Amino acid sequence: MAANIIIGAQWGDEGKGKLIDYLSEASDLVVRFHGGNNAGHTVINQYGKFAMHLIPSGIFNKKAKTIIANGVILDLEVLVLEIKFLEKAGIKLKERLLISPRCHVIMPYHRILDRLYEEAKGKAKTGTTGKGIGPTYADKVSYNGIRLFDFYDKKVFRDKLQTQLLIKNKILKALGEKPLLQKDVEKEYFLLFNKIKPFVQEGFSVVFDALEKKKEVLLEGAHGVFLDNDWGTYPFVTASNVLSGAATAGAGIAPQKIGKIIGVTKAYTTRVGQGPFPTELFDKTGEILTEAGHEYGTTTGRKRRCGWFDAELIRFGAKINGFTDLAITKLDILDTFKEIKICTHYTLNNKRVNYQDGDANFLAKVKPNFKTLKGWQKNTNGIKKYSELPKEAKEYVKEIEKLVGVKISYISTGQERESIITI
Repeated sequence: MAANIIIGAQWGDEGKGKLIDYLSEASDLVVRFHGGNNAGHTVINQYGKFAMHLIPSGIFNKKAKTIIANGVILDLEVLVLEIKFLEKAGIKLKERLLISPRCHVIMPYHRILDRLYEEAKGKAKTGTTGKGIGPTYADKVSYNGIRLFDFYDKKVFRDKLQTQLLIKNKILKALGEKPLLQKDVEKEYFLLFNKIKPFVQEGFSVVFDALEKKKEVLLEGAHGVFLDNDWGTYPFVTASNVLSGAATAGAGIAPQKIGKIIGVTKAYTTRVGQGPFPTELFDKTGEILTEAGHEYGTTTGRKRRCGWFDAELIRFGAKINGFTDLAITKLDILDTFKEIKICTHYTLNNKRVNYQDGDANFLAKVKPNFKTLKGWQKNTNGIKKYSELPKEAKEYVKEIEKLVGVKISYISTGQERESIITI
């Protein structure tokens, strides 16, 4: 039995949380393998509505264990609040939530530096969430990080923190910010660590044994392909690798243990923050998509930019991730449109080009070429059988499948867990 991965196929916010919640019903283990609390998965089920930022969405399946693996970075305050919120809703976490001690921790100076760096860039700002993600990953790869392991020995933690504050406080003061006091940071972070300590346990053996025993393992991706630090629209990306291959390092799973790789994409395209967006709509149609789709960020509340479906993007995403299946979400948001467009490819200076041919500046210049399809103008919200979809909706789905070259296995037709079609 292999581990299956769910990956966002656009710029995040594709509805992965719902699909993970749905598929986790048949899973024994759900693993989050990268990113931090700059990701947000919205889940609506019998327990209520939840905005998940760190704990895997599979936690709602009572028989499944969940793991926050080593590739994830942690805001301890956010994690503690999330644990409290879930326990208050009646979700049992004891012996079901494991947090790798290899996880790096977002420290208070990371959040401050994130804000200061953005302010220093002025109009050239990247549009980060301000959660301290980038500075934490920067410390991780420059050997300046603090991990959960370090909290078990107070002297080790204090020595590491002292070194970091010697460095970071100089930067803070140079940028007009007050320096941080070590005693205050220590007090706050030991308090937070003690609250999550019962859940800290390396999950490698749990994952390995589950695969050996042919159990169902689901790997939960955050963000989206085009926010990947290497292959996304750099510098308007996240700090981690988002691709399916990142699960090898981020969760300790060998490549040959990977089975299905499911790419999740909206029936249209959205993006939060700065960066190129070839199919973006600046007219009334874009406004309709924003309001009908409630396109506001789970993590930041920022308004999402909206545009038509971009098959060129998803084709590239399918190739680099090895998508075996696609899941289409929010099909019902297109119910009112008389005509619907799909970007089939890009051109630049009258020559056909591909996403991988250039960088973010290149992508900002390309011209999207559209194919117009007839809308269905019928209510699809809550439909659970493919046969019940309007003819035009089926044609739209088939056109996406043809242009991307990957079979569509799931179609979401509403917010609730049950509003999903399995093909």
